[in-house]
Amino acid sequence: MDKGYEVRNLGQPKGVGLFATKTFEENDVIFEEKPIVSCQFAWNETYEYSACHHCLRPLESTEENLRRLTGNRALVLPLPDLCPTNKRTHVICDDCQVKFCCEECKNDSIRLYHRMLCEKFNPGVCQLKNAWMGMHYPPETATAMLIARLIAMVEQSDDKERMLASFLEFDHKLTEPEGLVVAKLLGQEGARNLGVLSEVIPSVFPAATHTKGLLTMDGLKTLFTLVGKNGQGIGTSVFAEWVKKVDEGDPETQASVEGFIASAYQAMEERVGSFLNCEGSGLYALQRCVNHDCDPSADVTFPHSDYTLALVARRKIAPGEEITTSYLDDCIMDRSRHTRNKALKEFYLFECKCNKCLEQADEPDVTSDDDDMISDLEEEEDSFS
Repeated sequence: MDKGYEVRNLGQPKGVGLFATKTFEENDVIFEEKPIVSCQFAWNETYEYSACHHCLRPLESTEENLRRLTGNRALVLPLPDLCPTNKRTHVICDDCQVKFCCEECKNDSIRLYHRMLCEKFNPGVCQLKNAWMGMHYPPETATAMLIARLIAMVEQSDDKERMLASFLEFDHKLTEPEGLVVAKLLGQEGARNLGVLSEVIPSVFPAATHTKGLLTMDGLKTLFTLVGKNGQGIGTSVFAEWVKKVDEGDPETQASVEGFIASAYQAMEERVGSFLNCEGSGLYALQRCVNHDCDPSADVTFPHSDYTLALVARRKIAPGEEITTSYLDDCIMDRSRHTRNKALKEFYLFECKCNKCLEQADEPDVTSDDDDMISDLEEEEDSFS
């Protein structure tokens, strides 16, 4: 059966790409997939963004979420029946007390990685989390706990060679430019931080067999390169899910809470800024094949308010056309070619040569507004270092 897309080898420097084999209309779901491995960001979890330990589904009710993010403990949610949270299905690990949205997620985590990473039996996990939080501050882009889960999945697997091979299919080449990815993840004191992690991470896996080579200094550089180049951000929000249900209702219902929604978003922005979601990152086997374009044909979404990723068409996509997304957020995408490529070089180590960039090739290299925005981005990264 034709899935509507195929992966093609494009050679260097792109590697692979995803191409349509049928027509997709605007808003069509091109594919959905769950990650091979994922994990909530450490600071996000610490600051009570309560999410399923496995799938990142929010565990708060919509009202609890709004009260916490607005600071208004007296807030009352209208239309409470639209709240998607079902606390009756929530369960915990009986040993370390981490929370799951359902028994299935708990069982999956135990089967895949949690037997090795349960903090009651492995105190090294807490040490690793604390060490990572001391070197990688919000806004978070990765977590060493994702690497810990990756290693645990290999070691717990019945077919360790196959599981390891599935991870090493992701681009993990560590040449000189790629070293910048590791440096970016580990902060200004990257060499020292890597030294700390090269002691802490192996202590989490004293009985490792198939991943011993990855627990060396060079092995960890490889893993951080893999995560840095391929990690896909994940964001889930119980309030956004509630708003989505409102939008699916009748116009009268929508109108009755329009003012409430607007004021809630304003109050949250004033108190927590852009930190609205439960956030993490994951490795996706198919999504990794989708290349960047400054005029992308598709968007990455998380429609089920968990780690399930959906690639959705932004416009009509013809058979034979490459399916692309943007690796940059909307704020940067609206800026000049120079600003976009500066961000791409810094975070992804390539210069974009899409049609939009080629059409704007004669534009000035930088504007004062772009200079200010780049400086703001760099200060935001460095202010927590």
